[in-house]
Amino acid sequence: MRVASLGEILWDLIGDKELLGGATFNFSVHLARLGHDVSFVSAVGDDGRGRRALEASAHLGLSTRFIRTVRDAPTGAVSVTVDAEGQPSYVLHRPAAYDFVTLNEADLDVLSPAWIYHGTLQLIEPRMRDLLRRLTGRYPFARRFYDINLRRDSYNAPLLMDLLQGAHVVKLNDDEVIHLQKMAATCHESLESFCRDYASRHGWEAVCVTRGEHGCAILHGAEYVEVPGVAVRIADTVGAGDAFAAAFLHGLNAGWPASKIGAFANRLGAIVASRSGGVPDWSLGELRD
Repeated sequence: MRVASLGEILWDLIGDKELLGGATFNFSVHLARLGHDVSFVSAVGDDGRGRRALEASAHLGLSTRFIRTVRDAPTGAVSVTVDAEGQPSYVLHRPAAYDFVTLNEADLDVLSPAWIYHGTLQLIEPRMRDLLRRLTGRYPFARRFYDINLRRDSYNAPLLMDLLQGAHVVKLNDDEVIHLQKMAATCHESLESFCRDYASRHGWEAVCVTRGEHGCAILHGAEYVEVPGVAVRIADTVGAGDAFAAAFLHGLNAGWPASKIGAFANRLGAIVASRSGGVPDWSLGELRD
């Protein structure tokens, strides 16, 4: 499976630690580990953090071919505070290099993705929305996987609705379900009714709602399932949702039934949550039933 992932690479500043991350970067690393051909499209600054980010990306097995080095802004960074239950909150420092990604025509020619993955954060910038339009215009048959990942001051209602309408597959968490319903003035008595209503109105082929320790809910076509979570000791949840998204797409692309996709994705998300950082080491053997 060839995937073009468009989004942020940044340093998570947690206490006195600097850990390389960003939702799209984390997703891309985990998806590449699952054996897929991932073209991660982003940018770093012409600075020390940028150089370290490129070195770390290569060490993690992620191609740096489409990670640009720009002079217009520093490498992205976000201050992360983790509460007693391992739940993170974020303060983004912008402008950041990932807001200034460019691709030339030759770059677009070689991407040839079956899937295009993106979040919301980067697309608050008009130039990044233009880049997404160029990419989707060049590859109109590529399916779009939208992982909402809402971050404070990095979205608005028109942007969110536009991205939801353009997606084929959507992932969000239970808090984002509540927030989305408030923004769209909708109300649903259950997760299943939410998933079926939104999939119908936007034409999604699948939608997944992550629910932390309670697992996930998945609607794939007409099939709806709720899959229980995996009990682990939480180190922090940074990157756990991104790992889940990678495993979810892996199973979806393989044509697995929704229950198998959910169980597989829950396992990888739990493994990452049990370890520090967004891209800790894990092995394929740990994901076997």
